[in-house]
Amino acid sequence: MSKRFRDWRVPSFDQRGLTEWNWMCRHPENLALGRYVDIGAFTFINAKHGVKIEDYVQVGSHCSIYSLSTIDNKEGEVLIRTNAKLGSHCVVMPGVTIGANSIIGACSFVDKNVPGNVLAVGVPVRILRQLTPEETKIES
Repeated sequence: MSKRFRDWRVPSFDQRGLTEWNWMCRHPENLALGRYVDIGAFTFINAKHGVKIEDYVQVGSHCSIYSLSTIDNKEGEVLIRTNAKLGSHCVVMPGVTIGANSIIGACSFVDKNVPGNVLAVGVPVRILRQLTPEETKIES
């Protein structure tokens, strides 16, 4: 195991839903968090309708993951599959699945499903290319 995850532990939430690493979850009882997940500071997760983040996922700082959007009245579980990576300042909308090993570029707006093993970027997100096997290795 890499030094990065040697001391990894499940986060705890204070009465406001804040972790000691300064990311926040509203409705943490509906957040299913895999092992060795790394979520950057100032990320906000609204898990009212369920958010599942699988093992080895990395989420950059200042991201927003919504299972409920009051702006367009959408709701639905968000699923981020194993070893996916989201760059800083990404927004993930309700009902979206991000496939295993995929990389979402910084500042992307993810309003539709993203298959596994791809690089996707943009507002709205679009697939740029397939990833190579070397690019999808899990850092364990």
